Amino acid sequence: MEIFIEQAGSRHEAEVKVRQKYGERARIMSHKTIRMGGFMGLFSREGVEVSGYFSNEAPRRDANTPRKTPDLEEEKRKILAGAKVAVPESSAKTIEMVLEEIRTLKQSLAGGNGRSEESSAGYAHPTLRKLANIMEANDFTSDYIQAMLTRVKNDYSLDALEDYRTVEERTLDWIGESISVIKFTEKHRPHVMVVVGPTGVGKTTTIAKLAAMYGVPQVATGAEKKVRILTIDSYRIGAIHQIQTYGKIMNIPVTCVETVDELQKQIALYDDADLVFVDTVGKSPRDGKNLGRMSDLLHGCGAGGDYHLALSATTKTSDMQQIAQQFEVFGYKSIILTKLDETTRVGNVISVLAERRKPLSFITDGQKVPENISPASVQKLLINLEGFTVNRDRIDEKFS
Repeated sequence: MEIFIEQAGSRHEAEVKVRQKYGERARIMSHKTIRMGGFMGLFSREGVEVSGYFSNEAPRRDANTPRKTPDLEEEKRKILAGAKVAVPESSAKTIEMVLEEIRTLKQSLAGGNGRSEESSAGYAHPTLRKLANIMEANDFTSDYIQAMLTRVKNDYSLDALEDYRTVEERTLDWIGESISVIKFTEKHRPHVMVVVGPTGVGKTTTIAKLAAMYGVPQVATGAEKKVRILTIDSYRIGAIHQIQTYGKIMNIPVTCVETVDELQKQIALYDDADLVFVDTVGKSPRDGKNLGRMSDLLHGCGAGGDYHLALSATTKTSDMQQIAQQFEVFGYKSIILTKLDETTRVGNVISVLAERRKPLSFITDGQKVPENISPASVQKLLINLEGFTVNRDRIDEKFS
């Protein structure tokens, strides 16, 4: 017996597609709501999957004769009889497909909504349930979890799912592959790096860490590389004092500017510098008016300004999504993750990065300058996942 599976945007479209493709011999047995398209299952849309088999008997039903509801036991008998003829007993995958069709048919004839038992009751296999629970505990978004577990279901048979460690290891690989990192490189002189973000994520401390990372070693060894700091945060006296104190300790000049003209003038004066770091005012993502004003002021950095969004790892997922969206006005190319030391859950970060398709550039995990900052790495996030058995040597080799 031959079985077919087709997908479409709606039940009607799927049935039309089957008739056009296979003709009157096609017998549709079940309809199931699925997610279609997207990136790793994210941003997908709802669709319908129909499945059935090919009948050897030509249809004889008169157009005026009501369609008879198929008998469940008779359909079971036909499917199992066909399966025994068509495939050897060792073909577990085919038998699993047949049994799934029987379950779906039973649901349909019982007056269900067309969804399989697994869809309505969660993930039926213990391995899938365990992975789902661990990912939920790590604050991954529901879309990300669904996409990842759908990939597991598509790649592993029921027998293979029994080996939890192997499935867990491969799932961890896929999570790592969904994380993008970018290496910070100086493209021109001076390279102007601007850090934007909401209030309280640690932008000023991050600027100090970056300046120390790139400036202090050169100062200590007498190298020619020069680092400068500009701040437009003139609203908080404490913030100006903080960054000026850091600058004095590191022997790095710090200048406060308030207008576009002043910003342009200072960058022009620093044309002999290698790196100019620009500290900005923290703004609420809901404050569109002031975000726009700050964007206008930062035009003074010129077309070559390199924008990074600072996001705290402690931010809840919905707020993180809103921040990532609202700060797009600055055209930021990557994300600096701050305060990683203050949380044990990073699924929200990984999910939002995948959703926004943004890479990580740096990660901070403490208050010490410059110790608690490092270039972003996949490994740094993976080892912070709770509940997963992480083989550090393996992931270092895979993602180095």
